[in-house]
Amino acid sequence: MKVFNISVLTNSAPAKLICAEQDLSSFGFFQRGSVQEFINFFSTTAAERTQVGERSKIEQQSYVGYVYSSTNGLAGVVVTDAEYPSRVAFSIINKVLDDFTLKYKKSDWENLDPKSRLEFPELKTYLTDFQDPHKADPFMKVQQELDETKVILHKTMDSLLQRGEKLDDLVTKSDQLSSQSKMFYKTSKKTNSCCYLMVI
Repeated sequence: MKVFNISVLTNSAPAKLICAEQDLSSFGFFQRGSVQEFINFFSTTAAERTQVGERSKIEQQSYVGYVYSSTNGLAGVVVTDAEYPSRVAFSIINKVLDDFTLKYKKSDWENLDPKSRLEFPELKTYLTDFQDPHKADPFMKVQQELDETKVILHKTMDSLLQRGEKLDDLVTKSDQLSSQSKMFYKTSKKTNSCCYLMVI
């Protein structure tokens, strides 16, 4: 998963690039200039053609551009590879636009010369940190931890059963289960219900 570009632009027509940060290290040295120009072209085109208040996901071969055009006259663009999670990309845009509007007033960028850029060093930090999507989206980190816990639980159950023990024997011998619970287990196993699957 890779983030190639994070940029802030006006969402007017024509859109103006206010600030951008790019990581083009995965491209050949002589390709980087062309790739940068294409990303800037894509960003301005997407910013001016995305309706105010809308979010867009634009796919081009193995690259994806994410655009959000806010009601305050700004647009955020993130360009990633196809594997990068959409929700995280839009989270990055939200964070960037929020932080940018805290730092700069509309009068700072509204009449900015098209060839001028505003300094926003936070973009470099975001571009580095958010290469790992878990840092950008805390929910994704929680989901990964839950998935890892499931794997650990499944492995633990498998290791119990690999020692020659059967789950049926464990249930029968258990002092912690009432006879009613043991009967429920046997009945659910016979009817192949979801409760049996949850027990396993």
